[in-house]
Amino acid sequence: MSYINLNGKIIEAGAAGLPVDNRAFRYGHGLFETMLVQNGAIQLPNYHWERLMGSANALYFKLPKLLTQAVLEEEVLKTVRKNGLEPLCRVRLQLYAGTGGLLEEGDSHAGYLIECFPLDEQILQLNEAGLVVGLAEGVRKANDLLANHKTSNALIYAIAARQAKENKWNDALVCNTAGNIIESTIANIFRVKDGQVSTPPLNEGCVAGVMRSYIMSTIKVTEIPLTQAMLEDADAVFLSNAIRRIKWVRMIGDKEYSPQAVQQLYRDIFP
Repeated sequence: MSYINLNGKIIEAGAAGLPVDNRAFRYGHGLFETMLVQNGAIQLPNYHWERLMGSANALYFKLPKLLTQAVLEEEVLKTVRKNGLEPLCRVRLQLYAGTGGLLEEGDSHAGYLIECFPLDEQILQLNEAGLVVGLAEGVRKANDLLANHKTSNALIYAIAARQAKENKWNDALVCNTAGNIIESTIANIFRVKDGQVSTPPLNEGCVAGVMRSYIMSTIKVTEIPLTQAMLEDADAVFLSNAIRRIKWVRMIGDKEYSPQAVQQLYRDIFP
C-alpha cells in the first residue's frame, strides 16, 4: 500500500481527491519538483528549494504563510518515512493553484501533493547500454517567461514521449521555435566536442534543471545554442536530471556516439 501527502495529511494514494474546478486540472496552473531521496535525505536540496520558490513567484502562487521551505522539506521526509522508502526513492512534490476560472476569484491559496516511488540503485550509475534517442516532430517549445520552470503544463513533453514510445526510442529531443534542440522530455542535454562540454542556455527555452546547475558548478560548461548540425558533429552526448544523474546517448538518428568522454565526465562529477 502506498501513501501520499495532500496538504499535510497522509492518506492512501487511492483516496486522494481535488475539487473539479482546481486550476491545475483546468489550466495546468501548477509546478513540480522531482527529488532524489537517499539514506533519508533529499539530495541537492538547496538547488530544489531555490528553484521551487522562484517558480512559485513566477506563477503568481499565493502560498500560505506557514508553508515554508522547512515545512515542505519535513512533509517530504515524513511521506518518505510513511512509505518506508528512506534508502532510495523518487519524490514528486507538486504545487497547484487554487480553485476558480481564469478571471474569476476562487480560493487563491496554493496547495501541494507529495508522492514517492521506489528506485533501484542502478539508476544512479552511468548506463552501460547507451540511450537511443530521436527528435520529436510537430511540436516546438516557446522561449517565454514559463519556459525555464517545471510547470504542470507538459503537453509538449507528453506528445514527444508518445513519439519516443512509438519509435522505440529511450527518449525524444525537443526543439524550440527557432528549431534549435533544447532538452529531452525528461532531461537537459549536453554536447561534448574536442573535450569541451556545452549545453543550451536558459534563454533558448530549456528547463532550469537541478542536475544541470550542479554539473555546471562542478565542471566547465559553455552555454551555446545547439543546432542539429552541431549535434551530428558531436563526439559525445549525454542527458541529465536529478534522478538519473547523467546518462550517455549512444545513437540519435543514424549518428552513433562513443561513451569514453561521458565515462570520464561521470567520474569527474561524481567521484
